[in-house]
Amino acid sequence: MTTRPGVRACFGIYPEINIKDDRYHSMNITIDGYNINYKITGPDDAETTAVILQGWGTGLDLYDFAAGCINDSCRVVQLDFPGFGESDEPREPWRPADYADFFCSFADAIGITKAVLIGHSYGGRVIIKLAVRDDLPFEIEKIVLVDSAGIMPERSAAQKRKVRRYKIMRNFLTSKPVHAMFPEVIDYWMSQQGSDDYRNSSPMMKKCLVMAVNEDQRDALPDIRQETLLIWGELDDATPLHDAEIMEELIPGAGLVVLPGAGHYSFLERPAQFRGILRSFLGADKAAAEDGGEIC
Repeated sequence: MTTRPGVRACFGIYPEINIKDDRYHSMNITIDGYNINYKITGPDDAETTAVILQGWGTGLDLYDFAAGCINDSCRVVQLDFPGFGESDEPREPWRPADYADFFCSFADAIGITKAVLIGHSYGGRVIIKLAVRDDLPFEIEKIVLVDSAGIMPERSAAQKRKVRRYKIMRNFLTSKPVHAMFPEVIDYWMSQQGSDDYRNSSPMMKKCLVMAVNEDQRDALPDIRQETLLIWGELDDATPLHDAEIMEELIPGAGLVVLPGAGHYSFLERPAQFRGILRSFLGADKAAAEDGGEIC
């Protein structure tokens, strides 16, 4: 599993979750010719199905804690998107809309007819695409966006100049005559450019990421009609809190909860607060009580 720097350290926050427990074993399914890694926890006869859509560069195991917050009363599905975790890579560059198409096929294959969608970072991009589709083959009951991507930041004049310089330099260095003279040096320089997510991605996934980060989804937000909860880390520097404020303003009836002192992985950095907020929004305590379960 590939994660952003510092994420592995967060696992110590919730030692009560044993990710090697048999309840958390993964399965495989073939969707549109791709081998897909996924798992399902919680009661099979639960009234609510929740699906967790992952952030860029993560594997589904990273979200075991989030699943464990609600799988006493909800059936929880986790999956690795194509090119993420243990699933096959796309055979061509995919945009968020392509991942939304894929998810519709996945949902059909495992029998999802309605679900709560919980998306972290890149997973939020895919949920936004799903929520505004006219031909969605299943019902979205509620949406939870956690430190979600989707808002493209405004670039300053200095940043635009930097991007232009980079493109000129890249085009020059990767031209065949120049690259042939200094291939190792140029390849090393290229490998050091871009964000951590970009540098850690395969060539195919780099193309997917470039298409994603250059797509601003704010125009789609007013068309989201599902009840939507935004959970954000106060100190998130990957998808800043300002992005959440834009989403709260544009999504009709959306609510925003800010977790103080937390960053982009707010659900791991403030686990107790996250758990309480998520359970309250989904009515998990009430469902557990009705099923005779223990509320904790």
